[in-house]
Amino acid sequence: MIPNELIRFKQIGQKIIVLTAWDSISSGIVEEAGADIVLVGDSLAMVALGHATTLPVTLEQMLHHAQAVERGFKKPLTKQPLIVCDLPFLSYQCGEEHAVAAAGSLLKNSSTCAVKVEGAQPETLSVIKRLIRAGIPVMGHLGLTPQSVHQLGYRRQAEDKISQEHILSEALDLEKAGCFAIVLEHIPSEVTGHITNILKIPIIGIGAGEDCDGQVRVTADLLGLSLKQPPFSKPLISGRELFIQELKKWVEVERH
Repeated sequence: MIPNELIRFKQIGQKIIVLTAWDSISSGIVEEAGADIVLVGDSLAMVALGHATTLPVTLEQMLHHAQAVERGFKKPLTKQPLIVCDLPFLSYQCGEEHAVAAAGSLLKNSSTCAVKVEGAQPETLSVIKRLIRAGIPVMGHLGLTPQSVHQLGYRRQAEDKISQEHILSEALDLEKAGCFAIVLEHIPSEVTGHITNILKIPIIGIGAGEDCDGQVRVTADLLGLSLKQPPFSKPLISGRELFIQELKKWVEVERH
């Protein structure tokens, strides 16, 4: 399967499931769970590297983790999830050719099949078009964009009519630019549903309600491993507490 084939999922009403992974263990787990796409998100800066935001992670680190993720897959190649990798902060904001080199290195040196880019400003749209002309599929990302944390914070976006019209306009721009899908993060569900109904490409939600073509989640959040849980991603289990409790039991047994 190639990224553009996900449009068929939208057409037949098949929900698209996206989970993050950051190493071979996490990728093997989400592959077995049945994810359609494994996102090597720049959230790994916080999940795996201990940073407070996604901003510090480098392109070299993203490639390192993407390579680890691909090594965790055990199914035949045709049955493996698609790997989409975030372009980290300042890997695409500094010009089209810089972005092509950054994205190209991910596709050339790992099993990454597409990159995700945040925003839809005129400069970003130019970069996206250039990437696609170079044969690099692009997933868009609107709403709460973590790389803009110092400008937007982590609050919910598109709360008023003007900003809702703006995000629809941006989504249409991304579709026109050639994105094969768009992530909408932390926006009102009615806005998500409206955009999903208008656009032909899949809309993947995270904290954006159920009226979209699929969902993406940070796997560590779902497993209850994160120290801070996003309000829109409730843990399925209390993984951190469970693992600590069991390890404590083992430590006590071994000490005595």
